[in-house]
Amino acid sequence: MTDQAVDTGGVQLSGHAATEGHFLGRTRELKELRADIERAGLDTISGRKAPRARVLLIAGRPGSGRTALAEELVRQVAGRYPDGVLRARLAEPDGTPVPVERAARDLLAALDVPAPAGADEDELAALLREALAQRRALLLLDDAAGAEQVDALLPDAPQCLLVAVSSGPLTGIADVRPCTLGGLDTKSALELLTRYTGSVRITVDPRSAEGLVEACQGEPAALTLAGGWLAARPQAAVADLGRQLNAESDEGSPLSRVFGLVHAALPASAARVLRLLCLAPAGLADPHTASALAGCSVDAARTALDDLTALGLLRVVDSPLPQYEIPGCLHPLLRAAAEAHDRPADLQLARARMLERTVRLLQSCRAITETDSPQAREKLQGMPRGLRFPTPRAAADWLSVRRPALLASARLAVADGELDTLARRLMSQLVRAMVAHVGTRAAAPDLYGVHQLVLDVAERRGLPREKAAALLNLADVDARTGRTAEALVRYRAALDAGREANDPYAIGRAMESVGGAHLELGDYERAADWFGRALAQRLARDERADAARLYGRIATAHTYAGRYGEAQRAWRAAAAGHRKNGDVAAHARALSELARVQEYAGRPEDSLRTCQEAVEWATRAEDTRLQAAVQLRLADTLERLGDPAAARLHRRAAERILEEEPADGDTGPAQPEHAANTCEIRSTSAEG
Repeated sequence: MTDQAVDTGGVQLSGHAATEGHFLGRTRELKELRADIERAGLDTISGRKAPRARVLLIAGRPGSGRTALAEELVRQVAGRYPDGVLRARLAEPDGTPVPVERAARDLLAALDVPAPAGADEDELAALLREALAQRRALLLLDDAAGAEQVDALLPDAPQCLLVAVSSGPLTGIADVRPCTLGGLDTKSALELLTRYTGSVRITVDPRSAEGLVEACQGEPAALTLAGGWLAARPQAAVADLGRQLNAESDEGSPLSRVFGLVHAALPASAARVLRLLCLAPAGLADPHTASALAGCSVDAARTALDDLTALGLLRVVDSPLPQYEIPGCLHPLLRAAAEAHDRPADLQLARARMLERTVRLLQSCRAITETDSPQAREKLQGMPRGLRFPTPRAAADWLSVRRPALLASARLAVADGELDTLARRLMSQLVRAMVAHVGTRAAAPDLYGVHQLVLDVAERRGLPREKAAALLNLADVDARTGRTAEALVRYRAALDAGREANDPYAIGRAMESVGGAHLELGDYERAADWFGRALAQRLARDERADAARLYGRIATAHTYAGRYGEAQRAWRAAAAGHRKNGDVAAHARALSELARVQEYAGRPEDSLRTCQEAVEWATRAEDTRLQAAVQLRLADTLERLGDPAAARLHRRAAERILEEEPADGDTGPAQPEHAANTCEIRSTSAEG
């Protein structure tokens, strides 16, 4: 089968064993599947237009070649679907069903359709159906755990085709065309063995070869492992393997018996690497993952992975960086072998090493983006050379390629229900690395899932401090993606959790964020009230910088409400606070905003004087963007006071300032304090 003898839960041929583009057997099944695409459905026969996409089902146990057949079918008919082929895997390597929400989000991403962070399963499924309504696309849903998953993702578009791969029937979906797989025919099975062994060993003893096929029941995964075993032993005859298999107990599947022989014949170090790969997140491993799991060097791990691939035990993933997939059909066998040969404490230690390595790689991935920070450069240089990325682009590529495994690592880190130090660090570094490379908005859907994991554990374990931090993070993502009402609910829940945990940071942060949500919703009275509560807490804790900033937010709420007197008093308090704190730039911004409000209040002369003072402070701050913004504010004020000549002078001054500014300093015009909630997404711990 094209490079792949079985499904993604099976085995792929590699290296000298692969024959590019040559699919083995299944001629009858392919012919029937292609005919089923055109066959009239029940709706057509009854005279009604088909309401949904045609569904073809390829059913078989893992290792039967079901996904390989699906991929070959897709390859043959893809030309009929100009809007492309979309793929999603609906089960984890251990068989756990993938939530429909995650699968729908991945399919929408493949269509370049933005999906709002925090949207539930029904919203995303509806968005997917809407996106496919006017498209002619082919969906391949692999490892479907049940009909409910497939039905939720089924397009309401008769021009689309959905190919589902599953172990059993999809009861409940109308007009499904099933194709159930058994073993390969003898000719195709022998050809599969020949790819590994060469033709001589098969032709000199055809009876033994046919006996081996029978012992493997024609199952591609078992035949692939058998071929790998023979390829590694050029002097062994096919009959030798047949005798060893016959000597094995009849218990278990053909795949488990062949796997037992292959595993037993491996060198101890390679066998240990193979077993520990059952811990690899999302069934994906790279040399760093294998190195950390086994406690060996990265080079040794890479060699072991290549050797295991040559034996048919792994397959190479088509990606810019070295990455290997652990076949789904081998996953339960690897786990059983690990439990039989490795102590639980050793498995736990291997898991901890892998997560620790992931944390350090994420730290390096983020640090290389902070080129202006001496501390970050120093920290980066202090890391081992093997953990450093040569360029920010290399770090971004690694983050993109390893994204499924990294998100699976986050799920793994909290799977036992504990938010220990390692899990907290992993969550924190994952969030920071994603924000550093793709930005908060683009990373929001993934970040939402990470924070939701923490919230689930915090609620289950009764951890109010962690619950408050997770709720704040989730609400921040809601707020940044326009779900302000949902954010408000979560901010208030975070306030309750913060009070329960007696966490001053969470309490103050939540109160300010509640005010920010009310401000965004246009409820300026409540916004000013909540900002005032947060201010009282900051003043009580002598947190002067935050207090000065909150005066500005109170002033903003009063400005929007048209209460210019209260707004002016608050901006004066903000300016005074920033000045006492020595924050010259913030002092200049506060004066600039005060000038704006004075103008709104019909006091242009006061506004002019305040603007001039703001220009002086902006000059002291050596903030060119701020200087330009204040000069423009001053020009507008002079224009309204009837002095266009002076206004032109200040506009020209602003233009000169902007022309002299270095290109890499262009970050947009200076923002007033009320422009947005300035709190960044924090790490999952309250200290963050």
